Amino acid sequence: MRLTALRQKNSLMLHDADSLSDAPGSHQLSHPIGPELFSANYWRAKDLVVGEAPGRGSSLFLQATPTQQWVLRPYRRGGMVARLSEKRYLWTGAEHTRAFRELRLTATLFEQGLPVPAPVACCVTRYGVTYEAALLTVRVPGAQALASLLTENSADNALLARVGTMIKRFHDAGLDHVDLNARNILVDPTGEPWLIDLDRCRLRPPGKWQAANLARLSRSVAKFNAPHAITPIRQGYAERALTGRES
Repeated sequence: MRLTALRQKNSLMLHDADSLSDAPGSHQLSHPIGPELFSANYWRAKDLVVGEAPGRGSSLFLQATPTQQWVLRPYRRGGMVARLSEKRYLWTGAEHTRAFRELRLTATLFEQGLPVPAPVACCVTRYGVTYEAALLTVRVPGAQALASLLTENSADNALLARVGTMIKRFHDAGLDHVDLNARNILVDPTGEPWLIDLDRCRLRPPGKWQAANLARLSRSVAKFNAPHAITPIRQGYAERALTGRES
């Protein structure tokens, strides 16, 4: 993975040069990377929007190539601050933007073989002292949110234990996922869990944040009528911790 920066007017993009250059027959070969790739209108005009995810920001699913879909996620504020500006952030330099930080973090974890979507690119567009941003990642084919599986009562203990094992793998890598919830865990058709949405996350030494991550997930699964789901998740987490100490 080769992350490369590209500037066009007031937009600065960071992208994986390999994924945007070496894919045979890909859509991006005939449309070089530019700010338009991060616009929902661009993809809708080409009739390449194939779905939309729920939640703030309305991520779009895109048929980027004949065989690969991407997820386009604009950065959006939540809470009280959104009343002042829903999509503008204070500019303090490109490497401090949420998009650049998330793309670089995702690339680091991806290269370690951890189950995160492959990063494609991000774009930051500056407007004086503020900026807007969006992120492109590869969509995990056929994946469902753990929240949906919990609601449907179709997440068994074996799956939940795998979720716990996955979380411990990320914790071992130092990832503090500040929004660890059942919507940000995907399960692919083979039953393997993935972690998404690394906005504002960071790598840290071991600490109390690990327990805080699990506590946040416990509150989340309880909201989807599965208060006991955290038990097998914690068991899978603990078993991974024990295996790690013994190996």
